[in-house]
Amino acid sequence: MNIREQAAGTDRSEDTIAAIATAMSEAGIGIIRISGPEAARIGSDLYRSPKALREGRREEIGAWTPGTIRFGYILDENGEVIDEVMLSWMKAPHSYTTRDTVEINTHGGLFVMQRVLELVLSRGARLAEPGEFTKQAFLGGRIDLARAEAVMDLISAQSEFARKTSMSQLRGALSEKVRDLRAEILYELAYIESALDDPENYSLDGYPERLDAILERQTAALGDLLRGARDGRILQEGIRTVILGRPNAGKSSLLNRLAGEERAIVTEIPGTTRDILRERIRLGDLVLLLTDTAGIRSTGDVIEEIGVQRARKAAEEADLLLWILDAAQPLTEEDHEIAGMIRDKMQEGIRCIALMNKQDLEVRLTKEQILAMPELSECAPVVLSCSARTGEGIDALQEAIRDQLHADRIFMNSEVLLTGIRHREAAQEALTALQLVRGSIAAGVSEDFYTIDLMNAYKALGRILGEDVEDDLVEEIFSKFCMGK
Repeated sequence: MNIREQAAGTDRSEDTIAAIATAMSEAGIGIIRISGPEAARIGSDLYRSPKALREGRREEIGAWTPGTIRFGYILDENGEVIDEVMLSWMKAPHSYTTRDTVEINTHGGLFVMQRVLELVLSRGARLAEPGEFTKQAFLGGRIDLARAEAVMDLISAQSEFARKTSMSQLRGALSEKVRDLRAEILYELAYIESALDDPENYSLDGYPERLDAILERQTAALGDLLRGARDGRILQEGIRTVILGRPNAGKSSLLNRLAGEERAIVTEIPGTTRDILRERIRLGDLVLLLTDTAGIRSTGDVIEEIGVQRARKAAEEADLLLWILDAAQPLTEEDHEIAGMIRDKMQEGIRCIALMNKQDLEVRLTKEQILAMPELSECAPVVLSCSARTGEGIDALQEAIRDQLHADRIFMNSEVLLTGIRHREAAQEALTALQLVRGSIAAGVSEDFYTIDLMNAYKALGRILGEDVEDDLVEEIFSKFCMGK
């Protein structure tokens, strides 16, 4: 029994639920959504059209043509008009939740919205839990779990890329890809079982080679998805960017320049920054989760040393390192030490851009000198010139960040991307299972052994769509949604 069948057997799933579906702030319009078998009855209890109000009669919303929206009034228990509203009626299953749904469009005052919601609840509705309307859509079979998760991703999108990928997933691009892969696997499972049960009509001659060709294509497709997952994640959630450099190189000045305001204290005294400072910054259609760190150097100051250690830890978790060098000074021992860190991080796949700062002063450091550092002989970062004080080179930095992350290529080819941890883990499990089948084929193992790993791959991909998932996982996913969605 899957989760949809389990939910259908519980009384709670038949509740009529209600919540304010718009932000809890003063606005022109506020929406109270009611979903469930009693939605029409509750709406009819509270709503009156102008004509029905004059005639003192009840308005039967359930008799309206589905998809109708009408002007009228909401009345309290004493028959007093609370607000002028527009009320819409959607009949199951043709609604967002797949259930009877009434939406009351009130004026967007906090008190008014809360008062109307209280009246709805007093008529028998239950206050919806976070994400419960979308959960109803999932349980009703209108959307799968991947598309349900895309709803929250779309709401929280902070960039054009995040919006585009969330919308693509909401429209079913990922789900369609996964279903196609599963359909192929299921066909091969059925063929093997048929051949084992009825060898006279289903031959396995040459079958391992044919299956291997199919799995080669499938593993390549999953591999492509997984390779794009990291870039998809960092462009969806934001690029974890850490500014590194020795004291007084201009790290805090760069953060202030990118933030467009004085977020960090800047002085001529080396070691001013002793802790990490985080800022969310938008550069065009990219979002940087920017971290300013303490200058890296050997120090006897206990507090400053803690800051240096935190800087090193932040670099371990970064997607992108911005290495700031003081171009008005020759290279120092601290610069060489940081160069060694940069080399190690780049060898782990972390991108890095070196910025020769203070170009507005007399320059004593060149790009050639940086690239000639022995620590960078195996891998060299992109080197740019800039002035955090004047803003020179900041546009070039933005373009370099896009190039480092292949942002333009990802934007152009982002119809199907794995952006969620749960999706990536399931895809990796499916890929591993298919690789095991190919290994069995290469080893000449009997065909009946293929089915175990093929079924594991089929189930792993199904978890992306929400099939064979535990109740607790579904509850956890929808608990992260905002109230009213």
